[in-house]
Amino acid sequence: MKQLLLILLIGLTTLPLRTTLAENRPDVLFIAVDDMNDWISLLDPKSPIKTPNLERLASRGMLFTRAYCISPACNPSRAATLTGLRPSTTGIYGNASDWRGARPNRKTIMQRFQDAGYSVRGAGKIFHHHLNGEFHDDASFDHFLAMAAQNMPPRKLNRALSYGSRNTDWGAWPAEERDTIDFKTADYCVKALKNPPQDQPLFLACGIFKPHSPFFAPLAYHKGLSKMPMPILRKDDWADLPDGARKLLRGKKWFWMGMEKLNTQIPGSYNDFIRAYAACCRFADAQIGKVFDALDSSPRRNNTIVVLWSDHGFHLGEKNHIEKFALWEKTNRIPFIVVAPRVTAAGSRCDTPVDLSVLYPTLLELCGLPADSKCDGVSIMKLLKEPETVWERPALMTYGRGNHAVRSDRWRYIRYSDGTEELYDHQKDPHEWTNIAADPKYKDIINSHKNWLPKKEAQPVPSLKKKERKD
Repeated sequence: MKQLLLILLIGLTTLPLRTTLAENRPDVLFIAVDDMNDWISLLDPKSPIKTPNLERLASRGMLFTRAYCISPACNPSRAATLTGLRPSTTGIYGNASDWRGARPNRKTIMQRFQDAGYSVRGAGKIFHHHLNGEFHDDASFDHFLAMAAQNMPPRKLNRALSYGSRNTDWGAWPAEERDTIDFKTADYCVKALKNPPQDQPLFLACGIFKPHSPFFAPLAYHKGLSKMPMPILRKDDWADLPDGARKLLRGKKWFWMGMEKLNTQIPGSYNDFIRAYAACCRFADAQIGKVFDALDSSPRRNNTIVVLWSDHGFHLGEKNHIEKFALWEKTNRIPFIVVAPRVTAAGSRCDTPVDLSVLYPTLLELCGLPADSKCDGVSIMKLLKEPETVWERPALMTYGRGNHAVRSDRWRYIRYSDGTEELYDHQKDPHEWTNIAADPKYKDIINSHKNWLPKKEAQPVPSLKKKERKD
C-alpha cells in the first residue's frame, strides 16, 4: 500500500504544469473596444445610445465610472496597455510608432499568460491594425484570427462628402450582419468559449472594431435614432485655448471644419453622422452580447475573469473637435469593467479616476502570476475589493512627447510641450468650457497636479514603414 501511495504522489508531482494550471487558474476574457466614448447608457443613463450588454456585464462586477485611456490614439494606447509601459517610458507616441521595434524584449500581457501555461487565443483588433497588420504581434498568441478586411460599399454613401478619406463615411452598411468585421470576431470568440482547451486555462482576447469609423452598421442598428438629442456644443470653445493646444490640434481641425461645411450644404448631415456613431455603438454592444451569451453557456463561467475596456474616447463635435487625438475629457474617458469571481461584488461601482496602466499589473495579481516591477502602473486589487479605498494616484494621459493630462477627482489639468496649460473644474464645468489655468488662485491646484507628470520622457521612436510587397 505504501508503495502504491508513493507511486501516486510521484505521478502527481510530475503532472504537466498546464494540467495543474487548468484546475487552479481562472480563465480570462479580455475585450477591447475601439473609439467608444462615455456617451453610452453604461456611463450616462440619460444617453440615447443604449448599451444593455455592457450594463449586463457591469451588473456582475465592478464598473469604473471614471476610467481613462493612457493615450488618445490607437497605437500608443494599445501598446501601453498591453505592455504596461507608458509612452513617456517607451517613446511610442504615435499611430505609426514601431512599438515592437522599440521594445523587442518586452513581454505583453498575453505573453505573461503564455509563460504561466495559458492557451492564448484572440481575434479582431487587439494591437493597432494599420499597415497591413504589421503592428500585430504573432508571438503574443497561440492562435489568432486577424481582423477581417473593411467591407466598403462600392462608392461613398454620402456622395457630398468631398473631404477626407472613405474612412469619414457613414450609413447603413452592409446588408448582412455576417459580412461585418465584428460579427466574424465575435463568432470566433463564441466558438473558442464553447470549445476551450481541456488541459489549460484560457486567455481569450476579443477585439471589437466598432464604433471606429467609417460609421457603418447594418440597417437594424440605425432604426429608432431619428429623434435622438445631439451633443451639447459651444460655438467659441477654442477662444480660451493656449498656444500648445492650438498647435497640437491644428492638423486635426479639418474634420470639424469639413463637417460644418457639409452641414451647411446639406442640413442635417451632422445629425446623421452622430446617429451613425450611435448605431455603431449599438452594433458593437450586440456583438459583445453574443460573446457573453457563449460565456454564460460555458461551465467555466464562474471561474472566468472578464475585463472590458476601450482604447480611448471620441469627440463628436464637443470643443469643436471630431475624432480623438486630444487631451480633453471626451476623448480620454472610457468604459472599463472588471468582473473577478470571489473578488468583485456584483453591481459595484468605483468613482476613483484610474487609467489603463493599471490593467497589466492587476490581471497578473488576479490570476496569481508573478508581479512585474517594471510596470508603470500599479494593481488596483484594493479598489476591486473595496471601491471606497483612499487612492492617491490620479489618471495620467499622454499624446505626443511633452503633452500630458492629469485627471483627479475634481480637476483636469493639461500641460503642453511648450509649457502652456489648461485647467478645468469638473465640479462646476463638466463640459470643459472655461479654462481657468491663468487664474492665480488655482496655482496650488496646478502645482499639485504637475507633480504627477513624467519626470523623464523618452524620445519618439521611429515609425514603422510599410513593407514592400513581393509578388
